[in-house]
Amino acid sequence: MNSPIRRIGVVAAAMFLSLLLASTMIQFVQAEELNTADGNRRTLLDSYSRERGSILVGSTPVAQSSPTEDDLQWQRSYPQAKLYAPVTGYYSFTYGSGNGIEDNYDSMLSGTADALFYRRIGDVLTGKPPQGASVELTIDPAAQKAAYDALGNQRGAVIALDPKTGAILAMVSKPSYDPNLLASHDLRAVSRNWEQLSKAPNDPMINRTIRGDLYPPGSTFKLVTAAAALESGQYTPQSELPAPASLDLPQTSVDLPNVDGQPCGPGNKADMARALEISCNTYFGKLGMDLGQQPIREQAAKFGYGKPINVPMRATPSTFPPSLNQPQLAQSAIGQFDVRATPLQVAMTSAAIANGGREMNPFLVRNVRDKDLDVIDTTDPSQFARPISGTTASSLTQMMERVVSNGSGKNAAIPGMRVAGKTGTAQTGQGKADVWFTGFAPADNPRVAVAVVVEDGGTMADEASGGVVAAPIARKVMEAVVSQ
Repeated sequence: MNSPIRRIGVVAAAMFLSLLLASTMIQFVQAEELNTADGNRRTLLDSYSRERGSILVGSTPVAQSSPTEDDLQWQRSYPQAKLYAPVTGYYSFTYGSGNGIEDNYDSMLSGTADALFYRRIGDVLTGKPPQGASVELTIDPAAQKAAYDALGNQRGAVIALDPKTGAILAMVSKPSYDPNLLASHDLRAVSRNWEQLSKAPNDPMINRTIRGDLYPPGSTFKLVTAAAALESGQYTPQSELPAPASLDLPQTSVDLPNVDGQPCGPGNKADMARALEISCNTYFGKLGMDLGQQPIREQAAKFGYGKPINVPMRATPSTFPPSLNQPQLAQSAIGQFDVRATPLQVAMTSAAIANGGREMNPFLVRNVRDKDLDVIDTTDPSQFARPISGTTASSLTQMMERVVSNGSGKNAAIPGMRVAGKTGTAQTGQGKADVWFTGFAPADNPRVAVAVVVEDGGTMADEASGGVVAAPIARKVMEAVVSQ
C-alpha cells in the first residue's frame, strides 16, 4: 500500500472513530442533559402528550390541565391566577416551568419521576393514558384569601405558618402576575407577555416572601436581640438599661434617636419588657452594644440567618453583617444597618417563640398522589433548630403580648383572644420605610404565626406605621385561621 492511500485510510479511520465517540457521548453520556435542555422541542411536545398533574389547595385545583385539539394536547390553566402565582409558578411551552411548585415538582407533575416508574409500566401494559401526579399544598385557602385581600394594592408580602408543624398556611406576594399569560398555546403572545412581565415595574414574578432584594427587618429584629440577651443568662425582662430620647453612640457624631424624640421611661431608663412594648430604639441599641456582636450574630444564626431554607422553593438566606463597629452594632441590634431578612425568616422567628423554642422546617407540600389517589410521597413535620429555651420563649411571648395589648401592635388584637406580636419600621431611603408586623395567635395555644411587610408603607418619622399599616393585615390572616 502506497503512502497516500495509507494516509487516506488513517484519516477515514479517525473520522469513523470520532463519529462513534460522538454518537456514544450523545446517546449515553449527554442523553439526559439534552432531553431536559430548555428548547428541546421533541421533549416539550412529549411532555404535552400526557396530562400534567394538578396542584391542589384542599380539593380545589389551583393549576390544572385540560385536553385541546392542537399539537399541544393539553392546556395548562390557573383558575385563581394572581392569588396563587407565587406558590404555583408557571408552566410554559416556550419558557418551561418556573418559580414555584411547577418547577420544583416538575417531574412528579409531568409523570417522569422515578417514583412513578412502575405506574408508567402499568399504564403501558393496560393501555391507560399516562398522567402526572397531583401535588397537595398546605395552604389554608381562607388565610391565603385574607392575606391577598388585606394587602390590597400595596407592594409587599405576607406569609403564615403553623408554628407546631412548619406548614405554610399563606404565601402572598404583591404585585402578582397571571401565569395563564405564559401557559397559552399562542406562542407569539406568550413571548410578548414574557417580555412585558420581565420589564414590568416592581418585579411581579418575584416571590417576595422568600426571594428578591431582602428587607431590613427593622424593629422585628429586636426579638432576636432580646432572645440573645435572655439566653445569655445576664438579663431578664425586668433588666433596666439607659433608654434616653437619643443614645450617644461612640466613634461618631451621629446619635441613635427614638422616633418620637422621647425617653422610654422615667429617669431615662426602661426595662426590657417596656422597651419591647413601645419599640424603644435607644434601649435595644444600648443592649446590643453591651451584649457584643457575637452573641447577637450567633442567636440570629440559630434562628436561621445565613442558612439555606427550601420550602421546596429555595429561599434567599437572611443575613446579619459579619463585622461591626459599635455604632453599626447598635443599628444592627434594632434591625437596621446591613441586617436583611425574608418575611419567611421573620415568620420562622415568631413561630419558634410560639412553639416553646422549637423551630420547625417550613414546608408547602403536604402530599403527592398518583392518578388513582394513592399517596406517593408525604411531608412529615421536622425540626429545623432549637434556637431558644422554653423559658426564653415564654418570656418573649409575655413581652410580645404586651406589644399587642398595650403597645405599638394594638391593631393586631383579636377580641377575646391573647395575641403576641411585634411591629417594625425599617428605613429604606429618602424618608420612606418598609413597615412590618410579626406575631402569633392564640398566644396561649398558637395555631398561626405570621409576618407581614409593606414596602414604603410608612416613614421613619412614624414608628407606629408597622402597627397602623401591617398589623391589621396580620390580624385578618390570624383571624381567618383561628376562626375555623
